[in-house]
Amino acid sequence: MLESVGALTGSPWIYAVVALSVLLDVFLPVLPSGVLVITAATAAAASSTTVTANPGEATQQVPSLLVLTLCAATASVLGDLVAYRLAWRGGDRLDRAIARSRRLTTAQERLGAALSRGGGALVVIARFAPAGRSVVSLGAGAAHRKVREFLPWSALAGVAWAGYSVSLGYFGGQWLGASWLGTAVSVLALFLAGALAALVVRRPPHARRAPVVTGAPAGS
Repeated sequence: MLESVGALTGSPWIYAVVALSVLLDVFLPVLPSGVLVITAATAAAASSTTVTANPGEATQQVPSLLVLTLCAATASVLGDLVAYRLAWRGGDRLDRAIARSRRLTTAQERLGAALSRGGGALVVIARFAPAGRSVVSLGAGAAHRKVREFLPWSALAGVAWAGYSVSLGYFGGQWLGASWLGTAVSVLALFLAGALAALVVRRPPHARRAPVVTGAPAGS
């Protein structure tokens, strides 16, 4: 598999495959878009270390990694916007579907509160959680949040996720080579970040405030 992806990395088709996978996984979270990004970056990084005899050929891998990051980030934002707009126009049927899902209802409430406070970091964190991107994008659209409240955070989330995934693949390929071990370690790091993000997203917001002590000070 790594050899096949490594051959594909030198072709423009790798960008189309990555972009399509990232674009669609907002609707099909089972798509391994993160694994694909990591595997492509691992193959690109490993192949760049083997072409030491020709420095010009080695430097050609750097734009490939940059373009890979841009493709993944752009596709992530576009997918978010498509889901957002579909949920915005979903009407009563989508509202009933969300009402039947406790997960979507909770996410919609938390997202609305976070965005209204300017705390859209929840959008960024949810991008790393399993299916978190889908829940947040659909929740923002169904709640009719303003696009200027959602889009900047979606863009930041896409860049952060793409940069993190490509970096994992790059350093894994540099340190461990284009092997199953290198890819597995990088994918494990991605899954650990997703698990941590899921814990943060599911954590209920702090609604309690410190009690205010009233009355005269002691000894007065």
